[in-house]
Amino acid sequence: MKLSPVLLIVSAPSGAGKTTLCDRLLAEFPTLAYSVSCTTRAPRVGEVDGEDYHFLSDAEFRRRLAAGDLLEHATVHGHLYGTPRSLVERSLDSGRDVLMDIDVQGAAQIRETARRAAPDDPVRRGYADVFIAPPSLAALRQRLEGRGTDARDVIERRLRKAEAEMARSGEYMHVVVNDVLDEAYARLRAVFLTVRARPDSAP
Repeated sequence: MKLSPVLLIVSAPSGAGKTTLCDRLLAEFPTLAYSVSCTTRAPRVGEVDGEDYHFLSDAEFRRRLAAGDLLEHATVHGHLYGTPRSLVERSLDSGRDVLMDIDVQGAAQIRETARRAAPDDPVRRGYADVFIAPPSLAALRQRLEGRGTDARDVIERRLRKAEAEMARSGEYMHVVVNDVLDEAYARLRAVFLTVRARPDSAP
């Protein structure tokens, strides 16, 4: 039975542990490709073009957007961010699974793209999404305060955003609560392996 490569979307509020969980999944499954986003912001110290982000001019980003080469896009703090469709499809067409770490707005855009796509479209065939949730807002507050890196007003803003994001967790096919890290990873891993074993058919 032919299996379809997986496009696994992972979203979570800030502080929920998404990056740690995704890094573990990528480390365990080396053939899993990480989708690198593009942005119009300038590189930060230590960032590498093509690894951290694809750094584009505003004109190039808008050209790709007009050409339909972005699966999703958003403006954050005055800069444009998006996911290149061609790079994702190239990985899927070559048989590689793809992991995308994006927010709920981006996930909603890709979900709609997959829903409207033709049955043989690689994005539609492989689509699956997971929301990583903290056990509670109180637990998330504890984690954010424990970091010691954000001012109180920043923490409050992150918590308000997290509450709005958690209210949309029902839009996702799978929800993983990250209370105990090893247990949360086992659940995320199980979701990935289950989706990976789906026969090659449109959802």
